[in-house]
Amino acid sequence: MSNAQYDGPGALSAAGGVRLIARRELATRLRAKSFLISTAIIVVFIIGYLVLMNFIGSTSSSSTVGLTAQTSSLSTAVLASGKATGQDIETRTVSEKAGREQVADGKLDVLLVGTADAPTIVVKKQLSSGLTNTFHVFAQQQALGAQIDRLGGDPAKVQQAMATAQLPVQRLQSVDRYQVQRIVLGVIAVVLIYMSLMINGQAVAAGVIEEKSSRVVELLLATVRPWQLMAGKVLGIAVVGLVQMVIFAVVGVGLGLATGAFAIPAGLITGAAVWAIVWYVIGFAMYAVMLAAAGALVSRQEDANAVVTPVIMLIVVPAVIGWSLIPANPDGMAGRVLSLIPLFSPMIMPMRISLGVAAPWEIAVSLVLSVALVVALVALAGRVYRNAVLRTGARVRLVDALRAA
Repeated sequence: MSNAQYDGPGALSAAGGVRLIARRELATRLRAKSFLISTAIIVVFIIGYLVLMNFIGSTSSSSTVGLTAQTSSLSTAVLASGKATGQDIETRTVSEKAGREQVADGKLDVLLVGTADAPTIVVKKQLSSGLTNTFHVFAQQQALGAQIDRLGGDPAKVQQAMATAQLPVQRLQSVDRYQVQRIVLGVIAVVLIYMSLMINGQAVAAGVIEEKSSRVVELLLATVRPWQLMAGKVLGIAVVGLVQMVIFAVVGVGLGLATGAFAIPAGLITGAAVWAIVWYVIGFAMYAVMLAAAGALVSRQEDANAVVTPVIMLIVVPAVIGWSLIPANPDGMAGRVLSLIPLFSPMIMPMRISLGVAAPWEIAVSLVLSVALVVALVALAGRVYRNAVLRTGARVRLVDALRAA
């Protein structure tokens, strides 16, 4: 690009000035060690989390019960008691001597010795809480069977009748078999949005303050207008964050589907990832322009907390409310209302979308309101940035920045 193009703010078109600053931010930040390290750490975290979920899901939690020749007839009753108490039980017939050795070695959780009428439980130290419940039910069934036998009935028929007895159930709402994994998916999406907004959003404010304190901003404003400088910086850092979000989405969705960590259909996972990216872009535009304006109010990094913290709280509070409110009551009135409020939407609506409880009209309304707020904030923040970015020394009051000529 020739020097003639840098004669002053009027030498570049509006879009050209924004692109110039955005490319400068991209070239600087995409090669920064902080970007590469933070991206790598989060990718490793995502991979580790999904591998751990897959390992936990594939690890058998069944208990093995040994039966001797004298107690082998109890296998059906033990399995039925395990099913009744939610325990996955496997039975194995062994000799009493071998069974006791296997219990001592941890190869068997329980060994039933004695006779079918009077069995005795052999354990290494003590029964687990799950097996305690199982054998409590087993003992009750055995006692009931003995009483039925004494009265001349058939214990097997009674047990069969009890096992199949149930009342009809009428559901007022359908049951989502993916509910738990949808919650996990929604929380992950919001956590990634939150982390990216916190990291890249504060980078906007820090960059503005650094350029202002080093007087670099004066050189840049000889080439572009203040609003172009602010817009280019926000756009450039937004693209950096977007690159991160796309990397996280591709790694998370791809690995989750490849390993089977998520049993959710691929379409639901992909949709959640796409909406997370959409809301990240809207949320970043919303908060970043406020942080850019806040950064322009001060000239030293030491003063940054005083102006940045109020904006950061606008990110933290909705995130905390979303994490605590939505998983517990996804379709509650509070969550529905808050998800429509623009400052809350980027943190709450992605979670409701992942859970499948956000109606299309709610998504549309939240999008329209959020974009409208972004437009208003761009105009307001642009005025503050323009009037404060060249004023060095003491902190500029927000009121002064808004009314300055």
